[in-house]
Amino acid sequence: MTFSLPRGRWYSGIMSAKQSAVAVLVPLLNPNESEARLVDLQVKTGHAVEAGARLGTLETTKSTFDLEAKQAGFVAGLTAKAGDVLRAGEIFCYLAADKSWKAPKTSKKEKEASGVPEGLRITQPALALAQQEKLDLNSLPIGPIVTEDSVRAALGKGAQGEILIPETAAAKNSIIVYGGGGHGKAVIELIQAVGGFTVIGVVDDGLKPGSFVLGVPVLGDGGRALPALKEAGCKLAINAVGGIGAVSSRIQVFEALERARFQSPALVHPSAIIEPSARLSPGVQVFPLAYVGSEAQVGRGVIINTGAIVSHDCVLAEYVNLSPGAILAGGVQVAEDTLVGMGVTVNLNVSIGARARIGNSATVKTDVPAGGIVRAGSVWPE
Repeated sequence: MTFSLPRGRWYSGIMSAKQSAVAVLVPLLNPNESEARLVDLQVKTGHAVEAGARLGTLETTKSTFDLEAKQAGFVAGLTAKAGDVLRAGEIFCYLAADKSWKAPKTSKKEKEASGVPEGLRITQPALALAQQEKLDLNSLPIGPIVTEDSVRAALGKGAQGEILIPETAAAKNSIIVYGGGGHGKAVIELIQAVGGFTVIGVVDDGLKPGSFVLGVPVLGDGGRALPALKEAGCKLAINAVGGIGAVSSRIQVFEALERARFQSPALVHPSAIIEPSARLSPGVQVFPLAYVGSEAQVGRGVIINTGAIVSHDCVLAEYVNLSPGAILAGGVQVAEDTLVGMGVTVNLNVSIGARARIGNSATVKTDVPAGGIVRAGSVWPE
């Protein structure tokens, strides 16, 4: 099995003399998002395509991507349709040398098993290695970004390393950061800007103990490090898993911290403005230049990212994630586990249901149901 990203194209193929066909897999466009929406489909089963032909367009919360054929062939085994949400790693279609070639039947269970499990954050090289070695992706940790080293360790080809416990773990202001990815870096600098805490280490299942994230040492994986740190007297921890595209990964980290009895303080950047009557729950993160208005209620674990605006009387339930530049007018209610993309505008008194996904730069004029998906750049209702 080979994986490549030539000039923005993504292709994966499996070829054998008996099959005389190549499998085109759904790409992992972002390690934080294991799923993508098929917004446009250009082919049907039986169509002949040339190398470089566009098969369809995929969209995540942060980007769009054209899925192209790397070689000529006849489209076979295509079951997806425009509007479907596809999981990275699953078979999109085959490109066969013979129009009469029939794709093997795949059960729903097998199809789900071939994709990336919900909440798994894995890099493209790590996914390639895992699929090449036929590793069960369900065996990989949910939460931290899984790297090639993580996969090798799961295959028994690498060592996790020893857990490192700082001597200052029991200090009153000592705090650990769970997650060493992009959001983890932002959280480390947020803590430093807030002041009053000392970040003593990063906990991450995919990073090698003794390595560093912005100068902060990686202490080890969550399963071993959390109980060891708690026993050493550490009491404070921040969840730095953003959960973009799979909020379950962020929730699972909070649950792990709860089981280990860590406390997660709310963090507010000095440049953010929080009105005195607003209420912030534990674990909330408010990034630079954000605003939270009068009598707004912000639930546990909510992320209010850079430049986001939460106007008066808004109610944000647990684990809502507001991306940079999102604007909520007064009285907006956002249910739990919802992602609001960059530059989104939500009109006055609108309600957004649980686990909805609002794409970048969308304008939301009326209520969005639970689990609803608003396309990037669109006006809702469409």
